[in-house]
Amino acid sequence: MTEFEAIDALLASAGQEAPLPPAGERRALREGLNLSRTQVARALGVSPSTVGGWESGRDPSGAIRERYSYFLDGARDKLREREAERNAGADTGGAVAGAGSEAGPGPDDAAGDSRDGGADEVEVLGAPRPCVLCGAPARQQVAGFPQHLDPADCGTAEPPAPEPPASGPEGPDLEEPERAGPGSAVPAEPQAVRDSGSGRRGQVRVVPAGRRMRAASAGGPDLIGRAVAAALARHEGDVEAATAALVKRAIPDAMALLDESRKGGRYDVVAHPWIPDVLRKQSARGADQIWEARPKWARAELPPGVHEVTALDVNGAYLSALKTHLPIGQLEHSAGLPHDRRRAGVHLITPPVWEHAGVLPNPIGNRDEPGPLWVTEPTLRLLLRLSGPRYGLCEAPEIHESFTSGATENLLEKFRVALKEARDRAIAEDDEVTLEYVKAMYSKFVSTMGESNYNRELYRPDWMHIVRSQAFANLWMKAFKAYEEGLTPVRAMGTDELHVIGDWRRVFPEGRGVAEVKVKDVYHVGEDTELPDE
Repeated sequence: MTEFEAIDALLASAGQEAPLPPAGERRALREGLNLSRTQVARALGVSPSTVGGWESGRDPSGAIRERYSYFLDGARDKLREREAERNAGADTGGAVAGAGSEAGPGPDDAAGDSRDGGADEVEVLGAPRPCVLCGAPARQQVAGFPQHLDPADCGTAEPPAPEPPASGPEGPDLEEPERAGPGSAVPAEPQAVRDSGSGRRGQVRVVPAGRRMRAASAGGPDLIGRAVAAALARHEGDVEAATAALVKRAIPDAMALLDESRKGGRYDVVAHPWIPDVLRKQSARGADQIWEARPKWARAELPPGVHEVTALDVNGAYLSALKTHLPIGQLEHSAGLPHDRRRAGVHLITPPVWEHAGVLPNPIGNRDEPGPLWVTEPTLRLLLRLSGPRYGLCEAPEIHESFTSGATENLLEKFRVALKEARDRAIAEDDEVTLEYVKAMYSKFVSTMGESNYNRELYRPDWMHIVRSQAFANLWMKAFKAYEEGLTPVRAMGTDELHVIGDWRRVFPEGRGVAEVKVKDVYHVGEDTELPDE
């Protein structure tokens, strides 16, 4: 085959990709049919966060694009049929009523209206409101009362909550249901409530959920335990083979755990938002413009004499750093504004002068170039904290511009706790398979949530930088704690290594737990010795 024939064959084999509507219409089509992302994801064989990414502007490709396009076309046709049926029913009902005949319920009456004899209209809410039956957000209301029309949804699944407004920190609380006015048809009390008296069957145990109460959960599925058990069974008890298989699938398993942990969450995870240029790589193998403030510090001078130095290893640094202020929605630009603690993102700042490099690392790490730089939320918050009256170690940084969104510190908390509990159990039971699996899950989750070919379900480079910077900030605070308690910090590196002189056990608990440290090395330094190479 000649070169031109090869090109002709390539052009002949190239097919036109299935068309997709704009991102906003995709979500509207799904919500118009009262379908959750989980339902659509299950039908298409993907995760709910992947569907969320498509609804935020990312396009699938290949066979999955064909299936998604087929679903959207079918949803559009279904909604058109419903609209045509409503219009036809309204015309028929109007003609019969005008002739003086007895008219039955019209098509605009709710499906449940025929059950209670009312003619109340079902309204689709622009934002979810608490169901008057179970308290969980509902997207429809009848006679002014928000409620789930499908009994399977009532009290069991929480529809996606709206993203917070650009001007608010975490978005407003969901509105309370309107009080029934005179003559209002109050929905029937659910069976679980009627049977909740002392000694009756069908009691529902409830627990506080913010200012409301919700049904107590019996605990989610143990996805980690199931995966480990299945891998060991598949490899007939071969620990090395099972561990290798689990580590290989750590990324998709971490995303599945994230989806499970977000069930009932107040906010949807915005998995594929618009990202400003400062968070985009400048070249294929280059980096973006964000400075993570990674410490790489060694003390220049020590008191005379020979000293014993202990190199401490901080356990689960990235796991602890998952508890940090993360922006929920799409980042928005601002300039000339003071820091708003209710928001989080990345900030262009001029850092303050650091005059304590002889005894403590610079909070922004080792940076030789002067002038403004882009830092993440944890770095800015650490600098603002150190500039306050409690510490007084530096001046406040100057903020020039920011890209932020409404923030919460608990967005990944259930995910983090699930991993921590599995890690704790594995240590207690000397289960190295689970321990390596969990470590791979949280470390790869952090490293691939940015621009990565290994994780297509989550594209949040801002989160990646923020979590990493939080780990660095946590290490800096441990160095400061050692200094405050009379130890001599000698070196701080990366996210998990701190070298100190002195009785460190009275300051830091020793062990393998996330809140503990373990000894990595012990060496001596003094007049005739040198600090070890990096």
